[in-house]
Amino acid sequence: MENTLTQLRALDGKPPAPTGPLTLEDLYRQHRMRLVRLALLLVDEPATAEDVVQEAFTGLHRNWSGLRDAQAALGYLRTAVVNGSRSVLRRRKTARDYTPPHVVNARSAESLAMLTAEHQAVVAALTKLPPRQREVLVLRYYGDLSEAEIAEATGISKGTVKSTASRALDALQKIMAGR
Repeated sequence: MENTLTQLRALDGKPPAPTGPLTLEDLYRQHRMRLVRLALLLVDEPATAEDVVQEAFTGLHRNWSGLRDAQAALGYLRTAVVNGSRSVLRRRKTARDYTPPHVVNARSAESLAMLTAEHQAVVAALTKLPPRQREVLVLRYYGDLSEAEIAEATGISKGTVKSTASRALDALQKIMAGR
């Protein structure tokens, strides 16, 4: 029966399901860019987003042997990226509190040209939301995660995810209407 399924998959053009155990390399290859985009939307700096994701993979590598279920590794990585992004934002806030204000570096003309005006407005509006609301919206609409996955990644209940998303969408709509 298994041979038949493999032959049908070959005829269908779909690659066969992985037969071996999931490896860290597989996770890195398949999910790294999605995790970088997630981190980028949370921390708003490409280099920092890359660092956050790299730290998440490093942490997973350190704890790989203690992982009970390799299939849960992606959830671990998402949670690590969200928590790492929170830490970065917390450090930034602390640094801002103790340093004089400075001019924020503007985005390059090249990166601005790549974004549509509407997308730029939404990203700018997202930065005005409280951190938890921003996290929930980014995970939901840019990360395309379910409410349960968001709850797991952020450490809040599913009901809190729903109410936070609703409040965040209302706030985002008000911000967008006022621009």
